[in-house]
Amino acid sequence: MSDAVDILFAQNRAWSARMQQDRPGFFSDLVKQQAPQFMWIGCSDSRVPANQITGLEPGEVFVHRNVANVVVHSDLNALSAIQFAVEHLKVRHIMVVGHYACGGVAAALANVRVGLADNWIRHVQDVRDRHRDMLGRICEQRQPDALSELNVVEQVANVATSTVLRDAWLRGQEVTIHGWAFGVQDGLLQDLGMDVCGGASLQVSYDLAITRIRRKYAAGAD
Repeated sequence: MSDAVDILFAQNRAWSARMQQDRPGFFSDLVKQQAPQFMWIGCSDSRVPANQITGLEPGEVFVHRNVANVVVHSDLNALSAIQFAVEHLKVRHIMVVGHYACGGVAAALANVRVGLADNWIRHVQDVRDRHRDMLGRICEQRQPDALSELNVVEQVANVATSTVLRDAWLRGQEVTIHGWAFGVQDGLLQDLGMDVCGGASLQVSYDLAITRIRRKYAAGAD
C-alpha cells in the first residue's frame, strides 16, 4: 500500500486506542444496535461530514450521500436507504442538507460538462429551469447559493412525495423532513424553513420556503 493509505490505518489504530481509553465500552455499546433518530441526505462533498457537523456520535445518524444531495423517484439506491431508515430504524427526522460552494450546483448553473455525472446533474438543472425567473433577478455572484437552497427545497418535496413517506404518514408514523444548507465558509447550518410532517403540509411549506429564498436574494438583501 502507498504511504498515504498506510497513514489512514495508523490513524485508525490511534483513534480506536484513544476511544477505548477515554470511553471504555464505546465499541461494545456500538455493536449492540443501530437506533438513530436522524437520517441525513447530503452531498458527497468531502467537506460536509454529517456526524462532525451535528456533533452526533457514530450510530446516531443514518447517512445517504450523493452528488448535490439529489433525491429522485427513479433512484432505487436513495429510496432503499430512506425506506430502511423509516420502516426499520424508525427515524423521526430526515434532513436534506445542501451546502454552499457546491460543485454540482455550480456545474448545473453554468452548463459545465463534467462527464457521466452530467446525467445526474441534469436533475439540478431541472431545478434551475423551474426557478429560472427568480434566478435571473439575482446577481450572478449569488446565484449558486440561491440554487443550492432551491435544490434543497425541491429535494425535500421529492422525499415527501415518495411512496415511502406517503405510506409512513398514512399509517400514522411521525416523521418530519427538514431542508437545511451548510456553510463551508463558517461551519454553520442554515434552516431553510422547509419542514414537512405530512402530505397536507407540503404545499404550504414549499410556498413559504420559496418565498423566503426569493426575499433573501432580492436586490440589496444580505
